[in-house]
Amino acid sequence: MAAPWRAAAVLLLLQVVIFSHLLTPAAAIYCEEDDCYDLLGVPTSATPSDIKKAYYKLSLKYHPDKNPDPDTKLKFQKIATAYEILKDEAKREQYDYAIAHPEQFFYNTARYYQAYYGPQADLRAVLVGVLVLLSFFQFLNEKIRHAQMVDMVKQTPAYKNKLKALELERSGGVTSKKKTPRNRRVEGADDLSKELDLQISGAEQPTIWRLLGVRFILLPYTLGKLAIWEASWVWRYWIKKMPYSWDDASYLTRSCLGIPSTNWRSMSDRVRDALIVKRLWIRSNLDAYRAETSRDTRRRK
Repeated sequence: MAAPWRAAAVLLLLQVVIFSHLLTPAAAIYCEEDDCYDLLGVPTSATPSDIKKAYYKLSLKYHPDKNPDPDTKLKFQKIATAYEILKDEAKREQYDYAIAHPEQFFYNTARYYQAYYGPQADLRAVLVGVLVLLSFFQFLNEKIRHAQMVDMVKQTPAYKNKLKALELERSGGVTSKKKTPRNRRVEGADDLSKELDLQISGAEQPTIWRLLGVRFILLPYTLGKLAIWEASWVWRYWIKKMPYSWDDASYLTRSCLGIPSTNWRSMSDRVRDALIVKRLWIRSNLDAYRAETSRDTRRRK
């Protein structure tokens, strides 16, 4: 059984990765990919008077009425946007804060929408929309990946051999000379496929409980379970010095070996039990096991 802290850690890591790679930095909301100060050609310490002078100077050069070049229209729009932001003390303060704290995406975005669109912008709706969109792409990605892994399993000799054995078992040990039509599926083939694809790491069917949006909503609950689990662990094994339960010993064993929970569940009970009794969470036992495994690997070669 996986510990609650792992689910919380994976969720937080996933949030950081998604927000850092998929979401536009909050500062880019103001002047897109450009820096507002650079557009006006002024330093960050420029006074309101310096900003106003720089804008008027650039207006004479890039205003469409004075410069017929088509590219200058876009340039002038960017300059005008930068001026609208930097001439207003409140907007400039928000922009400077977004530049200095790019990691506070939601806070900076909320301040921007409140300043430009007022209270009619429902930030809760925006947050829910973002989570729903990210969850949709997450589910779609897992669904595609699952289908690809199942296809790979069906091409392996192990799957084909088991499928033949299943067909032989269903037919009572009598092989039919008639060829099975290609469009006719062997009874139980789908069940076998599901059994085999679960043996591949990450090939489990995507479920709603693993979606980012659901985990985000359940994060307080997950953190609560984490706190209870940690307190129980400390009380039982650090304070009362109780022996590890079989489930906790199983968790410690696969954690020490770095085995994903899916792969661990796919192992036979005999293999799992043999690993647990080695008490690999003790450093000396783990080192001895790795040395033994390394020797066996070299001997096979």
